[in-house]
Amino acid sequence: MNYREVEATAEYVARLETGADWRAEIESLADEVEADAGWFTALGAVQDAEIWFYDQETLEYEPVEFDEPLEVASCVGNVSLLDGDRFAHTHAVLSRPDGETLAGHLNAATVWAGEVQLRVFEEPLERTHDETTDLDLWF
Repeated sequence: MNYREVEATAEYVARLETGADWRAEIESLADEVEADAGWFTALGAVQDAEIWFYDQETLEYEPVEFDEPLEVASCVGNVSLLDGDRFAHTHAVLSRPDGETLAGHLNAATVWAGEVQLRVFEEPLERTHDETTDLDLWF
């Protein structure tokens, strides 16, 4: 296990813009406040979504698209540097009107309404390629 202590230097709340891309809005917030590392939580609603599932056998993401209004019951993730750019690693639990839930790595979604809290860490976190998982992970 790799770990290190982090110290929060700032905390922000923001309202995501209707019609914008959910993850891009979080990355824009990170750019605006110059956050090279952080943790966020969010909630709201989206008009559509693309969720990725990572297949551990093929080591590839499998996209699943939903072209319907969905509630964002929970959204968590982190901000770090990936190839020099701020990247919001975003996971979400989305729900349909009947309460059925969908969950996974949220690649894209069109914001209907969204609120996010971002806690910024003092030291940057950078993603590097991990040979075992074929993912870009912290450290």
